[in-house]
Amino acid sequence: MPCLIAAPASGSGKTLVSLALAALARRRGLSLQTFKVGPDYLDPQLLSLASGRACRNLDALLCGEDWLRQSFQRHGSQGDLCLVEGVMGLFDGKGPSAEGSSAHVAALLQLPVVLVVEASRQAGSLAALVRGFRDHDPQLSIAGVVLNGVGSARHEALLREALASIAMPVLGALPRHTSLELPSRHLGLLPAHELEDVQTRLEAWAELAQEHLDLEQLWPLLSAPPPAEPAPPPAPPGGWPSEAPIKVALASDAAFHFRYPEAIELLEQNGLTVEAWSPLADEPLPSDCRGVILPGGYPELHAGSLSASQRSLSALRQARAMGLPIYAECGGLLLLGRGLEDQQGVLHPMADLLPFQARRGSLSLGYRQASPLGDGLVLRQGETLWGHEFHRWQLDAENAEDSSLWQLEGWGSPARREGWGDGQLHASWLHLHWGGCPAIPQRFAAAARQVSPLVPD
Repeated sequence: MPCLIAAPASGSGKTLVSLALAALARRRGLSLQTFKVGPDYLDPQLLSLASGRACRNLDALLCGEDWLRQSFQRHGSQGDLCLVEGVMGLFDGKGPSAEGSSAHVAALLQLPVVLVVEASRQAGSLAALVRGFRDHDPQLSIAGVVLNGVGSARHEALLREALASIAMPVLGALPRHTSLELPSRHLGLLPAHELEDVQTRLEAWAELAQEHLDLEQLWPLLSAPPPAEPAPPPAPPGGWPSEAPIKVALASDAAFHFRYPEAIELLEQNGLTVEAWSPLADEPLPSDCRGVILPGGYPELHAGSLSASQRSLSALRQARAMGLPIYAECGGLLLLGRGLEDQQGVLHPMADLLPFQARRGSLSLGYRQASPLGDGLVLRQGETLWGHEFHRWQLDAENAEDSSLWQLEGWGSPARREGWGDGQLHASWLHLHWGGCPAIPQRFAAAARQVSPLVPD
């Protein structure tokens, strides 16, 4: 059974350990399926890069426990090896609870935990820290500890002796070095496509695992789960579409790249052909497309270039005028407003389809329960969905209450109306995982089939 790589807190080194093991497995010619707990988009990009296989997210809140188990079994059993990277601290979940946490997922899947501890400023106190995590939840099994940030051989010996006093195995000791740091920005680690010297990094990660991790103990903890009987995907209401696939456009470039692999898979299962489209390159929408999907990303870093992409912005306005379904979340939402402020505070015109300007503000972060205020493109009144909000840009909106999509509630976040929507548009800050709400791609596909294909101006 594979392990779940966790930590006492964010920034402890669990991503580095996961990348090192994935890169070493790839160098040895072994297929390794990676998973990431929670709603993260950036760590999975790096894990996909290191392993050569698409990383899958495991989120019990967004997708439900049954879906999580099925996804883990289906994808995890297809490789030679498997590992799960946790999120934040081991017991950090929704609000102050452990719901949705790494510990929650480890318990659901009955995975042993490898605890990565940032030990650069610790010695004997490490034993108290690790003992607390080991004993906090008797249902969890801590297989061992990887020490990160070890300063010297003497420091490592101190740490090993401290853990020996509580009979905790040490599974590796990573040195303290700036070359091992992963670059980041305001929403987390840099996307994989922005990393320089990728091949050099892959080799360095593999060497890190080879030299500093106890592979004799760790490698058995990467064994893939046994294969299960393949289950066919659930058919949409009314059965699978019988007519020829139709084309929809998916914004896909350096400004828009936050999406789960299941998004394209579910669209294709519902009879759609998904064609990549780059607003950043000022591409026109693909001819004959019947819908547009705008995922999240970093449009605020490319506001000037997006504003200059008049052909793409005009195509969005034409699609809206023709009634094509448009689905936008987070960064995709920002493209539809009147203006977007860049990191230097300069405001740039956008598509002007929604009445707001977006500027840098306070951080909005956390799970949200969403209650639609009416029927829309992909929502129905009376439904309840779970999504995740994570952004530092905020909206100066005009008459937002008149077109609110749903009411959002979350721990520590006052209930509020948010988003815009109608029969052809869904635009919101909220990220949804369609594995947990398969009606969304079904309804989007149904709406796309009811409109005429786009004919570029």
